[in-house]
Amino acid sequence: MHDDEWVPVYPENCHRVEGPFFHGTRADLSVGDLLTAGFTSNYDDRVVMNHVYFTSVPKGAGLAAEMARGAGRPRVYVVAPTGAFEDDPNVTNKKFPGNPTRSYRSASPLRIVGELESWEPYDAEFIRELRRRVEDGLGEIIN
Repeated sequence: MHDDEWVPVYPENCHRVEGPFFHGTRADLSVGDLLTAGFTSNYDDRVVMNHVYFTSVPKGAGLAAEMARGAGRPRVYVVAPTGAFEDDPNVTNKKFPGNPTRSYRSASPLRIVGELESWEPYDAEFIRELRRRVEDGLGEIIN
């Protein structure tokens, strides 16, 4: 198997995936806090989340932080899963084979272990267009 060959991530084999991992939001949190499922989505107030989402790509977490609703500034936290996780079905195998965004979800909490001060941003126009698509309901969340 080649290093770039995708292997689906399930709770049974997630221990093979190495961090660091990141979560983007506008919430003001501290090291040691837990991100847990059961709260409304960062993108749609009508959806209560069954999972907590994260990625091993800082730029992707930065995009999630920029897209998140709320008054706080965009933040990217370094997180550690406290339980099993799997590929994020919202992006895995959607436009590209595998999980090129290296995005995951867990029903277990994520522990905040740090915060990134900066990350590579996306183009502001791209963020505006993506935000418009989310607001128009063009991106259903698989929860």
